[in-house]
Amino acid sequence: MKLKVNGEFKYLSSNEHQPSLANAIKQLGHHPRLVVVEYNGKILTPEKWEQQKIKDGDTLEIVTIVGGGS
Repeated sequence: MKLKVNGEFKYLSSNEHQPSLANAIKQLGHHPRLVVVEYNGKILTPEKWEQQKIKDGDTLEIVTIVGGGS
């Protein structure tokens, strides 16, 4: 499956007919609690990731949350 992730094409393998967004995030190496995800132009809350099925050609923008400060 080919996805556009943060402007670059990535390929994922899956045993599922339509894998979930949650599985894709894990396969891409992201910790689910440390990212914000935009799926095809819509920001989805983590509660919706398991139900959201992805398909070839979908677009993801994944932003990692980084802590810090003084």
